[in-house]
Amino acid sequence: MSTVANSRLGLHPAFYIASWIFFSNLTILFNKWLLDDAGFPVILTWWHMTFATLATQVLARTTTILDGRHKVKMTPKLYMKAVIPIGFLYSGSMVTSTLVYLYLSVPFIQMLKAAAPVVTLLVGWLWGVEHPTWLKFFYITIIALGVVMASAGEIHFSWPGFVYQVAGILLESVRVTMIQSLVSAEGLSMDPLVSLYYYAPVCAVTNFVLSLASGWSTIEWTHAAEVGFWMLLLNAVVAFLLNVSSVLLIGKTSGLILVLTGIFKNILLVVAAVAIWGTPITSLQLVGYTLALFGMLLYQSGWDEAKTSLTYPFQYIYQNTRLPPFSRKPWLGGAAFLITLLLLLAWTREGQTYHGQSSATETAEGIDRLSSGWLTWLHVKDGKWQIGSD
Repeated sequence: MSTVANSRLGLHPAFYIASWIFFSNLTILFNKWLLDDAGFPVILTWWHMTFATLATQVLARTTTILDGRHKVKMTPKLYMKAVIPIGFLYSGSMVTSTLVYLYLSVPFIQMLKAAAPVVTLLVGWLWGVEHPTWLKFFYITIIALGVVMASAGEIHFSWPGFVYQVAGILLESVRVTMIQSLVSAEGLSMDPLVSLYYYAPVCAVTNFVLSLASGWSTIEWTHAAEVGFWMLLLNAVVAFLLNVSSVLLIGKTSGLILVLTGIFKNILLVVAAVAIWGTPITSLQLVGYTLALFGMLLYQSGWDEAKTSLTYPFQYIYQNTRLPPFSRKPWLGGAAFLITLLLLLAWTREGQTYHGQSSATETAEGIDRLSSGWLTWLHVKDGKWQIGSD
């Protein structure tokens, strides 16, 4: 959608920020619930990409939201050079990042994702597109230290989940670096929805092949039937709306606001996961995650901006909101109070074990199902994790 079209809507930038936060966190929580209930991670990613392929094709022919694709001079050579390999990386990142939800809690996954800037910087440095300074190395050291502290404090640590998450971060970092390289070399610049328009068909085919290789016939389809088609359709719609909200958010706020919004979104997601699943968080994890988020802020904006940016989102909303003056501070205060209360609740559960609904890996049937394909080469035998096939 063009900037002019957006301006006609007359919506406040806070609406686009709130929409992106809502759909981003809802997608993650929704996927976690589905995987715990049904347990078909690879097929779920194929379903998402199939729906995204159909949706982007329909939107391209009926709306103007994908008109940005006309600015991309896509040729068969460029498609083979850029779209297909990046699509493969996207599929790999998507599959591994989805498999991790079978093993780790949502809060811990978000803590591990804080290491993404570290991996991306190192991959870009090796690729030759990044030229980091010693100051940036110092910042990513802070992030790495925070992630290590958060990992050390995790009560329900899982090596398979940790490996899948690291693999997902690595694949995503290579994908981002390839895109950055192509932008500088080929002038290939696309917004998230246009990117989805080109990459979704490749990912759909790739994920379909991966789902066949991982044992499509061994999937317990009764679980999918229990979830229901309409619930799966709703899940795909929510995931697609996340991409739409990302596009609408572009150009509405400054880069600093986007960075701070991302950090705020991650904190809200951790709080929501604690409230929904009762996931225990230790004090060491809270300190480590706070340190990692602070390192991300320093890495993205630098020390000078970081000093004043911690309260900037609230100042921004306060100065630009259309709410009556008397209702601004109570609204912000109430939100801050709720977040603080939930974080304190998570902290007080330190050392407690949460006995929630069993996930797919917590039952013998789920373990057999997960061990049936080559994608889950980390598997269980006689109560111990093993690598490779029997």
